[in-house]
Amino acid sequence: MKALFGTKRKVMLGVAALIAIAAGTVPASALTSRDLGSSHHWGVITRNTIGSPVAALRDGPYGSFGVTGTAAKPPYGRGSLGIAVADRSTSLTSPSEKVSFGNEVDFYGKPVLGTQGLNQVGFHVFQTGENIAYGGPTNMPNVTFEINPNLTAAATAYSSMVWLPPASPVTNAWSGYLDATTTGTWFLTGSAGTATGCNLATPCPFPQLKTALNDGGAQPTIYTAAVGKGRDSMWIGAVDGLRINGTIYDFEASGVKSRRAR
Repeated sequence: MKALFGTKRKVMLGVAALIAIAAGTVPASALTSRDLGSSHHWGVITRNTIGSPVAALRDGPYGSFGVTGTAAKPPYGRGSLGIAVADRSTSLTSPSEKVSFGNEVDFYGKPVLGTQGLNQVGFHVFQTGENIAYGGPTNMPNVTFEINPNLTAAATAYSSMVWLPPASPVTNAWSGYLDATTTGTWFLTGSAGTATGCNLATPCPFPQLKTALNDGGAQPTIYTAAVGKGRDSMWIGAVDGLRINGTIYDFEASGVKSRRAR
């Protein structure tokens, strides 16, 4: 009898899930990865934020108007990380406003290179036509890892390793997954950028950056991971489904949920 009721219950739950997907209340993407629970270590990194930008967990955005299907809603759950950054809102040399929403705990000490290093990075973005008007097609948020580059040619224990995404393939709608390991370019700040040649003036593809960091000395390690924007053009939009290796970080109004990537 227990087996019978257990089977019926599973069938009813499965039907309920299909009805929810059809009704649009539960995105199919939410069922393609395993929920690993919430992480409480995400938030605005205050020392890396300038001015009064916004980086807030929110519901949506849905749309824009007239957009339907998967591009009309966040790729995971029903929320995202909303970002609003101005360009010349501070008394500093303009443009200066900047925001960094990240995690200063969970990635500390992890390797950049090797099989246990950074091998999968990327996100989904809600880009608008207005943002393109403000700064061009590649006016986009970034992913930044603060690292110890451990380069023999640069006597420094600090650099920011930054992904500059390509232009979003869609506007006023949610993009598909943008893969930072195969699209866009990366650069290192400070003397590490000078030593490797992967700096803001001459950013590098991801494989080239990793090769440049592997210079025979001690291996580079991570301090922090973050989604950011600035100091450049004004941008108002959203990011969701940040992937770092085998984990997808689902930004929801209630917090940041970790999901196992398939």
